Amino acid sequence: MDKPFAPLRTPSPPRNAPQVTAAGGDADDGSVLRTVLDSGLTVLVRGMHHAPVATFWVFYRVGSRNEVPGITGISHWTEHMMFKGTPAFPGGVLDRAISRVGGQWNAMTSTDYTAYYETMPAGEIDLGLQIESDRMVNSLFDSDEVSSERTVIISERQGSENQPLFLLEEEVRAAAFRVHPYHHMIVGDMADLQTISRDDLYTHYRHHYAPSNAIAVAVGDFDRDSMLARIRESFGGLQPGPEPRPIHRVEPEQKGERRVIVEGEGQTAYLLMACRAPSATQADFFPLSVLGSALLGDGAMGLPGGGGSNKSSRLYKALVETELAASVGGGMSPTIDPFLFAVTVTLRAGRELPEVEAALDAELDRLLTTSPVTEAELARAIKRAKAAFVYSSESVTNQGFWLGLSELAAGSYTWFESYLDSLTTVTADDVARVAAAHLRRPVRTVGWYVPTDSEKRLDSALQPSDLPPVQPEM
Repeated sequence: MDKPFAPLRTPSPPRNAPQVTAAGGDADDGSVLRTVLDSGLTVLVRGMHHAPVATFWVFYRVGSRNEVPGITGISHWTEHMMFKGTPAFPGGVLDRAISRVGGQWNAMTSTDYTAYYETMPAGEIDLGLQIESDRMVNSLFDSDEVSSERTVIISERQGSENQPLFLLEEEVRAAAFRVHPYHHMIVGDMADLQTISRDDLYTHYRHHYAPSNAIAVAVGDFDRDSMLARIRESFGGLQPGPEPRPIHRVEPEQKGERRVIVEGEGQTAYLLMACRAPSATQADFFPLSVLGSALLGDGAMGLPGGGGSNKSSRLYKALVETELAASVGGGMSPTIDPFLFAVTVTLRAGRELPEVEAALDAELDRLLTTSPVTEAELARAIKRAKAAFVYSSESVTNQGFWLGLSELAAGSYTWFESYLDSLTTVTADDVARVAAAHLRRPVRTVGWYVPTDSEKRLDSALQPSDLPPVQPEM
């Protein structure tokens, strides 16, 4: 499963580091025990005893951000290959073993990471440790399996190409990022998917899949110290891997609005506006998250298992209640490097892209000038954001996800632990500041999807005077 657009370079873990405990407390008080093993593996352990369930995650510091032209999509493809078996656990064996104990397992690839997890009855969680420690070093990458999976990956890419929003997002991202590898989609470019070899995949695996480039997270109904000892037994003897190549390609400042138009099949038009957004560790992240909640509702915060209502949000009222749009959504996710804050609008039948964009611009201009977020609106947005966050992190599986993502994207699991406090400190002045900084025309990229099945084609429906002005690049 790849995670779509929605997650400051995370330092590599120290080699041969001694055990470090970053959060104390009794083993059963819910605090997190953080340790770095001799193998370089960062380990986070938390006991949660409200249900006899446990989850085990392994995050690798590799995603589409670590790819270059010629091997785009290789992290996602490697994720698929990790389910194809090892000498100890041939393909198909683990599916049956996990199902037999009532567990589940899955994986995901994002811009910044690839993550794997098992969630199962707490007494069976050692199987998850065995699976992950084994495939970290012993995955086979059989040539026939690589060939078979090429067909699957290409089919996945082709299926995505049938979705207008995928096509639009791909063009918007390519325009928004000229230098940084956030430029390309997680699934990769078709040209690369057709040519990536078994040796390319195995080299990528050997270079990035090592305990020194990984974070292990265990959450659930177990004794914390005992769990740490079992993780140490499973992973402590593994060898640290090579130092990953650092990402030095910093995206330069954008000096003018960028625009793209995509024509494709269908009868529904879409508008995608993407603005430069801060990374998870930058000061503007939480104020922009709160602004996103006010503009777009709960789903703007990129929370796992989230969603919620957006009917009280500003853009819902401005675009959906006025019957210009069928839906509006978007937001941002925590990422290592600055990414994008997006607004996605699905047009209502009979509406035109210029009038919908004009209404969107009018609402954003109102926010920036005559009608900034009020104290009462701020309080509601923070309250809803907190509720969405708590809901998204209540299960052991999502707790494991959040702890691992925070350690990876923000450099410390305490980013997750202090999330609610960080929301609380946001002021109306903070929101006004980030709105002025991040919603400006010169730092946004606007994309239109024009359906060619519609009676009104772009070339016949729009005159040059109808198009919004293009801001020049300086």
